[in-house]
Amino acid sequence: MIHPRTDDRTPIASPLDASGIVSTEEIGGLRHYPVHSRWPGSRPWNSLTPAPMANPGVLPTVVEQSGRGDRAFDIYSRLLRERIIFMGTGIDDQVADSLVAQLLFLEAEDPEKDIQIYINSPGGSVTAGLAIYDTMQQVAPDVVTICYGLAASMGAFLLSGGTKGKRLALPNARIMIHQPLGGAQGQAVDIEIQAREILFLKDTLNGLMAEHTGQPLEKIAEDTDRDYFLSPAEAVEYGLIDRVVDDSAS
Repeated sequence: MIHPRTDDRTPIASPLDASGIVSTEEIGGLRHYPVHSRWPGSRPWNSLTPAPMANPGVLPTVVEQSGRGDRAFDIYSRLLRERIIFMGTGIDDQVADSLVAQLLFLEAEDPEKDIQIYINSPGGSVTAGLAIYDTMQQVAPDVVTICYGLAASMGAFLLSGGTKGKRLALPNARIMIHQPLGGAQGQAVDIEIQAREILFLKDTLNGLMAEHTGQPLEKIAEDTDRDYFLSPAEAVEYGLIDRVVDDSAS
């Protein structure tokens, strides 16, 4: 089902850029809105203000001493040395490029040691998210996914795409799944082409999520028809994650 522009959710398929102008792509006279899988209500910076990761302000640094003197690392680079990747913003092509590069680098460093991805994301571009997902499945190391804060839309999809048995969430995290949202303006035939593409992406995401959760495809399609929120315990029962991290966890 393709939601009309009057859908009860914000039409994320036509996001505003920093100047307040609707961001679109012109393709052969068709005004095309990229397909997204993102929860609009999850972040105050979704439309007009940049995400914190894009403008972090004062980035914490870690100073290490060695025989060659002191070396300063930003906190994320230091954690990358421990094979920890953070995905703490919306998902777009730039985020996907960074995540894919980090995954490939860590695989080259050690193809047997686990990679951890901490996810706190409202989701974003479906194609960018699938690029991250495909790389997670391709790399040799197991990929541990950990939800802190919120994993919504494509963020929840990537959370479920971690290595089976190594998909985790912190006790007070929230997880939300729903179907992708997109749109187009132009000639009827062009709009039909975009509608078929959105339905194809919807079926692709539902099929992969059914595979990772063990839920019937029909249930996935029904549950993702609208925003579907889960607690970590409910996400374990659903099959999106494998366990909740707590003090008693080993």
